[in-house]
Amino acid sequence: MNPGARRHTRLLFCTIACTLNALALAAEDDAASRIVSHYQKAYAEGRDLIPVPQKALDTSSVAERLDLEATTSEGALTGSAFLTSDGTIVKLAGTQGCLSIEPVEFAGLRSTCAMVSLAGLTSTLGEAGAAAGNTFPCHFLGQNEGSPTVRFAECFFIKDGAAQSLSEVLIARGLAFAARDRAGRAIFADYAQTEVSAKRMKTGIWANAHFNHPYGERYRANPSMN
Repeated sequence: MNPGARRHTRLLFCTIACTLNALALAAEDDAASRIVSHYQKAYAEGRDLIPVPQKALDTSSVAERLDLEATTSEGALTGSAFLTSDGTIVKLAGTQGCLSIEPVEFAGLRSTCAMVSLAGLTSTLGEAGAAAGNTFPCHFLGQNEGSPTVRFAECFFIKDGAAQSLSEVLIARGLAFAARDRAGRAIFADYAQTEVSAKRMKTGIWANAHFNHPYGERYRANPSMN
């Protein structure tokens, strides 16, 4: 493992430990903290409270006409969704966090696949917003009607002088999976290839021999996925 990978693993180890500690404490008094705590606790129990898209997402727009909006994160809610400063929930369209609560070992810490994904997004959001006050650009693909507002997006950040997709970074690090539609097709084909590479290299959660991939039982339990 190269020095950069070791540093990132140590950081994620600390994030997992801190997330576990935070979930054991009562939520703070402000509304954002209560929302974050509510969703995180459910996710730690293997329940993703973020609804699937009500309509098909215009994924072609990512390649054809990026329209970026500055987005500020208040905290990860699941392994692939976060709360923004205006109370909106943003679900990353290209990735799906792990929901399995089976024990896994990560960075020398005994945890669960769900907690690794949750801590992974927490850590990566911090990395993405580090240079701009926790703010980074997102391209929105669709929105669900109703409350709370859920918007589906691909978000980006600058790393080593190049723009990187938050979704793809999570998948490449073995912290989440490539999102798929109701037919089992990857929302973004490139991300499926990234997942294959992470699996082949036994990166992140792929280093464990046994865990539940979200497009097995969970995929069949959500037939309304677009």
